[in-house]
Amino acid sequence: QQAEKVVHQKKEQSKTKCRKARRRHINLVAEFNRRQGKNIWLETHIWHAKRFHMVKKWGYCLGNSPTEKCYRACYRAMTKHCLLQDLSYYCCLELTGKESELLKQLDRICSIDTGLTFGEASCLSGRFEGFLDLYQADRYPEAMLGPVTFIWKPRDGSENRQLWIWMHPAVKQDILKELKAIFQCSEPEETSIPEPATTSTQEEQQMDVVLSSGKKRKKEDKEGEKAVPVKKIIGDSTRDPLKSYSWSSQNTGVVISDRTMEILRYRLIGPLSHSVLTETLKAASLQTV
Repeated sequence: QQAEKVVHQKKEQSKTKCRKARRRHINLVAEFNRRQGKNIWLETHIWHAKRFHMVKKWGYCLGNSPTEKCYRACYRAMTKHCLLQDLSYYCCLELTGKESELLKQLDRICSIDTGLTFGEASCLSGRFEGFLDLYQADRYPEAMLGPVTFIWKPRDGSENRQLWIWMHPAVKQDILKELKAIFQCSEPEETSIPEPATTSTQEEQQMDVVLSSGKKRKKEDKEGEKAVPVKKIIGDSTRDPLKSYSWSSQNTGVVISDRTMEILRYRLIGPLSHSVLTETLKAASLQTV
């Protein structure tokens, strides 16, 4: 009887997968989302986690230093080829409204004495990105908030413009508070709050149902090692997913939206950066109806 039992167990064991695939979690998406309870992962987290020492800063898991001695390779890429950095943990605020009203209020939190302003001609056209330091309204040179980068959406013939401001997560709350104050923005009464991703408790219940139904893991993970989990963004370290992230003003007509973790941001360094972008991005053909 013992011998028959051992033979029966060997037959049930899947031989089409390696040991690593058999031990993989039955639902990778649920497992990865559960592990992001306190610290959010970037889109490139899996790649960095295999090659870098990860640190937890500002509510994110970021790659700090490589596990291998690749400093020469990185330096060679920066000087002769192309090196990519993931800056998606930077926070993005989107401002929408009349151009005159945006410039009027934004001039209060910056100064021409420090360099460029939001009204710089080259930046206002949307062709170039600008860099400047923000201060509390009408308090320059005191009460500095922090450095930011910004880019305008090119004009489309309308008086309304869109402005994206990028900042470090450590100074996001202070800058957001100041922007809401100068534009007199408050939370709208009716805001469509997206439903959060499946919680860990619900995910565990779903997995229990799958296991209790008697289905084999092979049917649940058909792609095996090639399976790519889909990341569910339920917020970020600086935003509560259950609260509103859009504010509007009836007086100025300006709308402030928090686009953190909704827009990815990468930095290319090296003389071949433009060539890499040219080979990677292809212009879409415009179809007019």
